[in-house]
Amino acid sequence: MAPKWRDLADELADQIKNGEYEPGQQLPEIREQVKAGKGSKSTVHAAYKALEAEGLVTSSRGHGTVVRQKVPLKRLGIARYDKAKWRDGDEVAFIADRKASGRSYRRSDQTQTVSRIEAPAVVAEALGLPEGAEVYARERLVKENGQPTHTLTSYYKPEHVEGTRLVDPTPGPAGRGGGYRVLYDAGYEIDHMKEELRARVATSDEVQLLQLPAGEPVVELHRTTYTADGTVVEFAIGVHAASRFAWEYDFKVPDSSKDREGQQ
Repeated sequence: MAPKWRDLADELADQIKNGEYEPGQQLPEIREQVKAGKGSKSTVHAAYKALEAEGLVTSSRGHGTVVRQKVPLKRLGIARYDKAKWRDGDEVAFIADRKASGRSYRRSDQTQTVSRIEAPAVVAEALGLPEGAEVYARERLVKENGQPTHTLTSYYKPEHVEGTRLVDPTPGPAGRGGGYRVLYDAGYEIDHMKEELRARVATSDEVQLLQLPAGEPVVELHRTTYTADGTVVEFAIGVHAASRFAWEYDFKVPDSSKDREGQQ
């Protein structure tokens, strides 16, 4: 005979899979389940922990136990930076991801703060500045249906962005086309970029900010954006909840031998 917590976990799992609890919806608080006769506090707690271990829910202090999204968001690779999206249209990268995933979005899904700070060592190195030089930091928190998906902080040299919308802390993207359109209008058209990914354990602050379940790792992104002449116009650090994204890359396979032949 299965323990009572297992029976309750199975009952709730069926309700989640049948759509009675939708992605992003919070399960009843433990005391409500106890009051409804579902079991003792320890029984309900054990059932919720089992659902979390099975990947059906996330649990965090202050936010309760929330049903996970059924399918992770696509985090596009090269396609998310297509100039036709931001130069000729009004899409920013996170909106391109949402559209590719068949998901809705609101501009209010992105909040931000902007500050002028002394550049940390990794930022100074990426931007080619002496450590301690001042830079603008544009910090964003991106959510889907109220649940955070990732943070992204972009760093800029003041001379590239002073007086532009990139230093305006108004929530949401930096106007039509977002940050890359702002740089384009300022005379800095992006040409190529480098992205580095690394998986690691989340810090306690990240667990709270991203509402991560116990033990979930994060994927840290470092993105360096260049103009055609090699000028670095943005260095960004993102922290992504690992289970909330599927990273997708579709690109032409290079053939460096042909490139060398063409140079001879």
